[in-house]
This record gives sequence, structure tokens and C-alpha cells, in this order.
Amino acid sequence: MITVKPKTGRGGVMAERRRMLVETIGWQVSVQHPAWSPPTDLFETQSAYIVRVEVAGMREQDFSVILENNYLTISGNRVEPHERRAYHQMEVRFGGFSTVVALPGPVEIKASRAEYADGFLTVNLPKTNPSQISIKG
Repeated sequence: MITVKPKTGRGGVMAERRRMLVETIGWQVSVQHPAWSPPTDLFETQSAYIVRVEVAGMREQDFSVILENNYLTISGNRVEPHERRAYHQMEVRFGGFSTVVALPGPVEIKASRAEYADGFLTVNLPKTNPSQISIKG
């Protein structure tokens, strides 16, 4: 089981992503970042937001899952096998990766869970129940 952690402290992945976004807006892209982004889905059920990332060849301990200000950041490192190869075609990415998903609403961080199976990391983020505030008149 992979733990979804709230972001603590300043800076971090989200600050870097925001900086990169600011630098890439305009007529040309000026930032070359070595991290790649795996295919990522975000969908909603009645009770939760589900994030699914397709990234095969990993282990649970290879992932970092962090929630910061309704942004879920999933990152890790897929290690390339250490054997000599002569590629004729190379499409499978190796090295550090990161994907950031903006969640549409608040979630219960303590009830959140993540699982890795069959090449997919699936993060289940239960929605928070809205609090009703009574008005006295």
C-alpha cells in the first residue's frame, strides 16, 4: 500500500511545476526538464476522485504521492536495466517522472489510498462531506 502524504514546508514539486509553467507560457518553450510524464487519468465517482497513472515496471516503493493545495503530485524513477543494448527503436521512457493533477474538490487525506497493480498506480481520494453551518435568526 502506498501512502498519500500531504505536502509540508515550502517549495517542493508544486513550486517547481508552477515555475516551469510560468516560464513556458508565451511564444516559445524555454525550459527543458528531464522528467517525463506518464499517461494519467482523473475521473470521479459518487464518493471519490480516482487518479490512474500508467507506468509499468515499477514497485510500490518507487513512487511518491503527495497532496498539496488540491494538487496531487505523483513522481518516481523508472530505472533502466544496466545491460548493453543497441536500440533500433526506443519509446519506453526511463528515469525520473512526474505528473500533477488538479483535484476538482476537497478530499479526505487520511482515508486516501494508493495501489500499484498490473502497471497502473491507482490513487483513491474520498471526497469530503460538506459541512452544514446552521444560521440562527
